[in-house]
Amino acid sequence: QVQFVESGGGLVQAGGSLTLTCVARGITLTSRTAVAWYRQAPGKQRTFVAKSESVSLGGRSTYVDSVKGRFAISRDDAKNSVYLQMTNLRPEDTAIYYCNAAFGLTVYWGQGTQVTVSS
Repeated sequence: QVQFVESGGGLVQAGGSLTLTCVARGITLTSRTAVAWYRQAPGKQRTFVAKSESVSLGGRSTYVDSVKGRFAISRDDAKNSVYLQMTNLRPEDTAIYYCNAAFGLTVYWGQGTQVTVSS
């Protein structure tokens, strides 16, 4: 059974930092796998946060404008893990954060981890 399990969320004050981890189980991350983080704030739709492209697309990282310079996506394929380092957090970053991985046309989602930023 394929699972993506996020962890590392929590409550933090504005200006603080958190690092989210997503571990893949039952499937192997490779350089051909695109991985991403999305978030869903209360009462809103799930939106894109950051992505690490597959090697075939240059392996570059992309971010939504609101997190550029504050968040960094990284991956360790040997550990089957994807990370989202978040710094200088703002109250508007409060959301459930989900990891996402694409294997060809098949996309997997984790169950999410809550991040709450207090002002």
